[in-house]
Amino acid sequence: MTEVRRTAAASASLWEREEEIATITRAVDTLCADRSSPGTLLVARGEAGLGKTALLAETRRIAEARGCAVWSARGGETLRSVPFNVVRQLLQPALVSMLPEEAREYLGDWYEIAGPALGIADPGERQADPQGVCDGLVAAVRRLARREWPLVLLIDDAHWADQETLRWLAAFAERLDETSVLVVVARRPGDVTGDSARHLDAAAAKGRPLAPLNALTPDATAGLTRATVGDHADAAFCREVWAVTGGNPYETVELLAKVQDSELEPVESQAAELRALNQSARGGGLVARLEQLGVDATRFAWAAAILGGGITVDMVARLATLDRHTAARCAELLYAARILTTPDPAAGQPAAGDLEFVHPLIATAVYNSIPDALCTAMHGIAAQLVADSGLGAAAASRHLLRVHPDDDPEVVEQLRDAAREHLAVGAPDAARRCLERALQEPPLPSTHARVLYELGCATLLTAPATTIGHLRTALGMPGLDSDQRVNAVFRLSEALLHNDQLEEAVRTVEAEAARTSDPSARLRLQAVQYMWEGIHPGETSTPGRSARLAEIAGTCTGRDNTERALLILRGFDAMSHGENAEEVVELCDRTLVNGRLAPGLGWTDSEWGLELPMMLANCYAYADRLDRAEALFNEALRAYESAGWSGGHLALAHTYVGLGHRRRGRLREAEKSLRASLRIAERVGRGLPLYWSAVCNLIDTLLARGHVAEARSVADGYGFDPPYPSTIVLPEPRSVRGRLLLATGRTKEGINELEAAEKAATTRGRHNPVVAPWATQLARALATEDPGRAARLASDARRQAERFGTDTAIGEALRCAAALETGQRAVRLAAQAVTYLEASPCQYEHAAARVEYGIAARSATELERGMALADSCGADGLVARAREALEAGHAG
Repeated sequence: MTEVRRTAAASASLWEREEEIATITRAVDTLCADRSSPGTLLVARGEAGLGKTALLAETRRIAEARGCAVWSARGGETLRSVPFNVVRQLLQPALVSMLPEEAREYLGDWYEIAGPALGIADPGERQADPQGVCDGLVAAVRRLARREWPLVLLIDDAHWADQETLRWLAAFAERLDETSVLVVVARRPGDVTGDSARHLDAAAAKGRPLAPLNALTPDATAGLTRATVGDHADAAFCREVWAVTGGNPYETVELLAKVQDSELEPVESQAAELRALNQSARGGGLVARLEQLGVDATRFAWAAAILGGGITVDMVARLATLDRHTAARCAELLYAARILTTPDPAAGQPAAGDLEFVHPLIATAVYNSIPDALCTAMHGIAAQLVADSGLGAAAASRHLLRVHPDDDPEVVEQLRDAAREHLAVGAPDAARRCLERALQEPPLPSTHARVLYELGCATLLTAPATTIGHLRTALGMPGLDSDQRVNAVFRLSEALLHNDQLEEAVRTVEAEAARTSDPSARLRLQAVQYMWEGIHPGETSTPGRSARLAEIAGTCTGRDNTERALLILRGFDAMSHGENAEEVVELCDRTLVNGRLAPGLGWTDSEWGLELPMMLANCYAYADRLDRAEALFNEALRAYESAGWSGGHLALAHTYVGLGHRRRGRLREAEKSLRASLRIAERVGRGLPLYWSAVCNLIDTLLARGHVAEARSVADGYGFDPPYPSTIVLPEPRSVRGRLLLATGRTKEGINELEAAEKAATTRGRHNPVVAPWATQLARALATEDPGRAARLASDARRQAERFGTDTAIGEALRCAAALETGQRAVRLAAQAVTYLEASPCQYEHAAARVEYGIAARSATELERGMALADSCGADGLVARAREALEAGHAG
């Protein structure tokens, strides 16, 4: 039973919270005891009025008593559409204490990425990557937490936090072990849906729940009643207080305050008055009590509810059309009526306004009491006031979203401006809401298609299926000039690609190219068509595609990006088909400007996307020009990291850096890069082509290292099985999976998989034996059961390798041929393989050839050289094979 103490009246919501407070105290003590301790997340759940806010206030008191820095923030029901609202509140104590130069220095590379979202830096010119901004905010808070240790973060009403903040919270919780900080989150069980609910639940899953907050017991309510109105309150009166409030701590405090105000005697004969008093504290009773304060006070309260946060008397006066003196008087009335209060300095928040609502329940009741038409009108006025205050279109947009459509071109332009601001700080969902609302206005016929186009671009990465509809509608309307129309078709084809409709993407671009009369536009669209066909492993490409591409590219000198795109596409097509590698490299070199990617074709440029530089770099990688390939892969990684792009683009960059290491023979470094890629790809979503690229390359690298069991575990864990993605993956996944099956003893399945790879390659004419090494693997697998077919496969592989002409391709074909022979012929072929692969940049293949030559020639010297080279590559399986041969006496 809770002890009755008169001093506890002000902390009613803490009665019967001993268990929760003890947990919080232990967490604070753990934080303060060790700077290297992992972070802790505590989650308090409870319905409205059960004391979540009071529990956070007690957390502040406990933490500050132990010397902690405490930062706090609160979600708002009417502010959920404001991106980064809550995380900005949370970091204000640190941000306001820093000079701009200090903030830039402290946040380092993250300043340009997270700074715009936090409101301390101007956004860049291009659309920010939401995942990059989220990671930047995680890094910013982690750095600030190290500086401010011991730091406690409090988030109240998290169910009303904006989606961008909740995404940050989920990401921060994921890495909480790396940061010594205590985070306490208070939320209601419901009141959140969609992505916001997913993010909030993901964060909560990484934390520890406090005991559910329940209503006060009758004993606690009696103790609180006597502590508030006097020990002489009789039992019947106390029981009625509990019955009327249901033990809700907030309602109990409010009811007892009214008992004191009305000087009601706390005895059984007066208990019948409690129900009427309680009604005046909430819902319709609260509204009636507000109206009793007069029209001006009511308008003042309505205006404050419209503003939601940062409530100043001056701003409210302007919104409520009151003079300054009247507004000040109204503020006093509402303060005396316990509807508004002054912000608590002890809460640690820099003053954002003069007033705030006593409780969110009051704010909600007041807002819901505003007549609909008046509420809409006041939001419109608020939008103008915010804009006139210089806070920007994005700040005004939350009010514009609530204004009824009225065929106002100015509102459309304001919403378009707001969408651009939201995109620039990494809030595409906020931009989408603005543009969808702009369409309801609606836009003028001359701008309608452009708004649809902008909406399609805003939703491209987050909702490709929605994007498809917007862009198709835009293309069916007048209003797009030639360049805009080509861009819209390109974006539509990208959306179709992201939605796994690549064949439709190709047909869409092809149809637009046939329709347009502008030669330059047609050439660009043809290039886009060839690009999508080039990354598709199936049968989408039209008959004679390679011949037509070669013919068009033959006229290109590389004078502009369309011509450069066509040259890259022709080079990639030639590389995939195994044409002469020197010609492939010559085509690729013509696309560079002073040895670098041309402006507009860079990794972060949106004119063409990442596919072209990716194709270019892979051409170099498989044509034995690894220095150029690695330069491009590393440039991609730097570009995405510096731009804050930490989603799918960064995952692919790590994949291809890993591919560069793998081709070079640096297998340990390759595995590290590929695991980093897979971690990022997991956040983006399984099943996407980028995900397949990471998994396929990691399995290929693990097999090269000889870590077969680990490779099988990765394949099983990540679903490396058919059906394969609709876009091309390098190296060819069927060849990799076939090799894995053979390595794990599933020979028949491995042969079937390699024969499927053979069929797919024959269909598309892709005969590069380095990119798709199914032929040499299948030949080795069939050596015993079908030596004739194995020999034919090896012969065909050697012919294709000589056609391609790289040292790696020829050396690998000779390794296969040697494996099928015996005696001196095997030795001669193995020696030739070593000669070619020694000249190749691919050191793992060179090491394998050395070991195989040492075994065939029974040469300890060659085995030791091969073993040393294999060890430097990290090829543990190859080292073991060489050592076993030496120990078995297979060398003389």
